[in-house]
Amino acid sequence: MSPEIPDTPSPLRTVAVVGLGTMGTGIAEVLARAGREVVGIDVSAAATRQAATALERSTARAVARGRMTEAERGDALARFRTFTEIEAAASADLVIEVVPESYDVKHEVLAELDRVLRPETIVATGTNALSVTRLAADSAHPERVLGLHFFNPVQAMKLVEVVSSVLTDPRAVAAVTDLAVELGKEPVAVGDRPGFIADGLLFGYLNQAAAMYESRYATREDIDAAMRLGCGLPMGPLALLDLIGVDTARRVLEAMYAASQDRLHAPAPILGQLAAAGLTGRKAGRGFYTYAAPGSAEVVEDALTPGHGRAAAGGRPVASVGVAGSGTMASGIAEVFAKSGYQVVLAARSPEKAESAKARIAKSFQRSVARQRLSEADAEAALARITPAGSLDAFADVDLAVEAVAEDLEVKTQLFATLDKVCKPGAVLATTTSSLPVIACARATSRPQDVIGMHFFNPAPAMKLVEVVSTVLTGEDVRATVHAVCASVRKHGVDCGDRAGFIVNALLFPYLNNAVKMVQEHYATPDDIDAAMKLGGGYPMGPFELLDVVGLDVSLAIEQVLHREFRDPGLAPAPLLEHLVAAGCLGRKTGRGFREYARR
Repeated sequence: MSPEIPDTPSPLRTVAVVGLGTMGTGIAEVLARAGREVVGIDVSAAATRQAATALERSTARAVARGRMTEAERGDALARFRTFTEIEAAASADLVIEVVPESYDVKHEVLAELDRVLRPETIVATGTNALSVTRLAADSAHPERVLGLHFFNPVQAMKLVEVVSSVLTDPRAVAAVTDLAVELGKEPVAVGDRPGFIADGLLFGYLNQAAAMYESRYATREDIDAAMRLGCGLPMGPLALLDLIGVDTARRVLEAMYAASQDRLHAPAPILGQLAAAGLTGRKAGRGFYTYAAPGSAEVVEDALTPGHGRAAAGGRPVASVGVAGSGTMASGIAEVFAKSGYQVVLAARSPEKAESAKARIAKSFQRSVARQRLSEADAEAALARITPAGSLDAFADVDLAVEAVAEDLEVKTQLFATLDKVCKPGAVLATTTSSLPVIACARATSRPQDVIGMHFFNPAPAMKLVEVVSTVLTGEDVRATVHAVCASVRKHGVDCGDRAGFIVNALLFPYLNNAVKMVQEHYATPDDIDAAMKLGGGYPMGPFELLDVVGLDVSLAIEQVLHREFRDPGLAPAPLLEHLVAAGCLGRKTGRGFREYARR
């Protein structure tokens, strides 16, 4: 252990930030507002002026919003000084470098810091893709070099990943961890590998979304809407790539692929094409989307915008809907249609099961009335529009038949064969499957052009997304009909083709599987990974929270389907997940999954 760093490190009172781009300026502001003396350094005098102006504007907004006083603002501004020479860092207790993601550039900065810093000064690299170990090894004092990965916008995001290498002195780690806590952040200790936790999971998901768009499986708008509405994410993946910078994302993925050799990390070719063309996202004014101006967040129409210069196809009239099934999803879908004014036939395997499903809907309506989301009169009218039935024969006159029975292909194909016999000509036949091939249901009928997927999300009354899944045989008027129906029940329909996972599951479950692999490899704990994704990625739930809610058996089944369909080794289910399922640890429903739960 190096003698230069004291056993009890002194408070890191003076901090130098090298590189005053968006991230560096944000870090400097957080430090200055927390009472630290901040030395801002950038080789560009223009960048130092922009950083000072940004701090003035940001703190002025904070005063206007009552988050700091004018006196506190004056003190914070006085604590921030800017320079263009690296020698200004000489008095710092900690230096944080956030220069461009290049080994050559960072090595040059670290070599200059070795020349001017005291031996006990800690050096933190802000890299999110390069090897901290390699950077430390190039330093004259490798024991004092570590990673300190903030997330953008620094002022709002709580997560800080503290990255140590095999060379890092634990006392340096302790000192910066204490500083992160004093800044109001939540530090997570991680080892040195490309992407660390949050970006290691996030960028694989973003890459898959880019590849999905490049293959023309779905539009950019539908991919982004699916992940926002289906998973509750703050931004869609393609909009997020534009925000991060397409060129930056590609560099991170290149580093991840070099380390993992996992094809899921091999940058999608479209990322290289956009970067080479200078279409790097918001900062350039164009990336996956087109923006009002470089640096603007306002998306403007372009030639790829849905409906741009194209006439919409006509659909079929729908006044009555049949819902087959008596479970939670079936009753939820029936509730959605009844509340929107449709006449609904709710068919189950027996009259008793159908009545029970209608009773479940009645209770849901009463909860909505109690919460003042629905009037008593509207609840009664909606319930009166639901007719329970013990046979599919009751579907003879419906315009749209929606099946929501067990996720078993044999059961579904038999049901579609029956629908083919009982439903009138021109009726649209829809399956709510989340993982089975829609074409198999279509081929069970004599009218495959009328068959389509309508994948609702659970709970159907609350979730806004419906994946509209067309097969190679689905009629365009059928697709248009389902989109019109989705709009009429206040759902957002997104188009996708008939392949495993559709949009949401095809992007979500590889991300969940990679999180399990991180635990399996002892890189991080479920608690740290969940915290990283919620605090660093803005996810409503961490991956292990979500896995336990969905059910480990359900998750494994979906991952197996994805692996069989795409045959990519990176999609093979993590052995740890398989072992937990084999042991009966299925998540909340069994009281134990990745965590233990109190039995009800």
